[in-house]
Amino acid sequence: MRIHFISIFLLGMSFSANAQITINECQQAARENYPLIRQYDLIKQSEDYTLSNVKRGIFPQISVNGKISYQSEATTFPFEVPGVGMKGLPKDQYQIMMEVSQNIWDGGNIHHRKQQTEAVTAENEKRVDVSIYALRERVNQVFFSVLLLDEQLKQNDILEDNLNRNLKDVMNYKQNGIANDADIDAVKVELLKARQNRAKLISSKNSFVKMLSLLIGRELKENETFVRPEYIPVNNGMEINRPELLLYEAQKNSLMTDRNGLKVGYMPKLSLFAQGGYGNPGLDMLKDEFRPFYIVGARLTWNFGSLYTLKNDRKKLDTRMQQIDTEKELFVFNTRLKMKEQEGYLRTLEKQMEDDEEIIRLRTNIRKAAEAKVANGTMSVTDMLREVTEENLAMQTKVLHEIELLMQQYQMKHITN
Repeated sequence: MRIHFISIFLLGMSFSANAQITINECQQAARENYPLIRQYDLIKQSEDYTLSNVKRGIFPQISVNGKISYQSEATTFPFEVPGVGMKGLPKDQYQIMMEVSQNIWDGGNIHHRKQQTEAVTAENEKRVDVSIYALRERVNQVFFSVLLLDEQLKQNDILEDNLNRNLKDVMNYKQNGIANDADIDAVKVELLKARQNRAKLISSKNSFVKMLSLLIGRELKENETFVRPEYIPVNNGMEINRPELLLYEAQKNSLMTDRNGLKVGYMPKLSLFAQGGYGNPGLDMLKDEFRPFYIVGARLTWNFGSLYTLKNDRKKLDTRMQQIDTEKELFVFNTRLKMKEQEGYLRTLEKQMEDDEEIIRLRTNIRKAAEAKVANGTMSVTDMLREVTEENLAMQTKVLHEIELLMQQYQMKHITN
């Protein structure tokens, strides 16, 4: 966790020093700030604890057993045994015993549990990767929304400048008898609308900036500059490198580990043991007295019960692996469909942008001509204001296409990774 805090601190210093916010910095900061990032440490800790427990399986195993019993009948001798002094076993019996056993060969169980723990850990980490990867799309959407609002504010400033200039011109026209108070009021109305739109755009931008601040874990200020990212070329042969694919592989690897572990169930197990105890009777059943005793030896266990279900267990795991393959194929298929759809959308935007500059040039010429006609008294101020608005809309459309193209390019990058 210390590394994550240091990363966030360094990113914060980078933001403060540059006063320029890039999309890559935001994505990195959002990743470090995302609560789910703590899962990596928790998964690693869980793996360490589990592996530590598994390794302890090679240590000697110690058990203690005690028994006190009374039985209604006991074995008796039909004759007197010379030198023994007893006619049979006692009805009350007492025994306490400690056993120490050491595995010599556990059938590969410890090795399998290690592999299983590592496979499950890798699968859990890939699952977190998938969840965190989805965060990038949210950061992209918010960041490009801020960029778009920034550009719209710039265009709105240009519109206000034009309207303020037109207001001065119309006031001069009034003095010359070309315009009247209604024309001045019409310009003022458009100027007020532009100012209202500016306030609306600022409010929307502030909302998105606050959202971005929450995502990256740092308060962003109004004077910071959001840098437009570079153009990303889109190729038709882009490969899919999504983290979901790695998750599918991790799931299959976990199942393969389980499949290989099935043989542990029918492998023999060999261990050494030593038993020491104290009780009545002891190992010598003919002596009715408390005595210590011990037993040492080797124990072989070979259970064939798992062979009855081995075939079906393998088929179940194979079926699950086939299901994962199907899920992977479906994911790749749907992703390729999204890529094709995205490619078509990008091509459409690129074609639209080819005409944006020409539309703006023509709209500017029309607006200038309208202003000249108003100065000559051959066009009304209302008609001229309509052309001013149309020119501004053309500029906003161009900006919208530019930001939207960048956003869709990054969306394609997100789809393919």
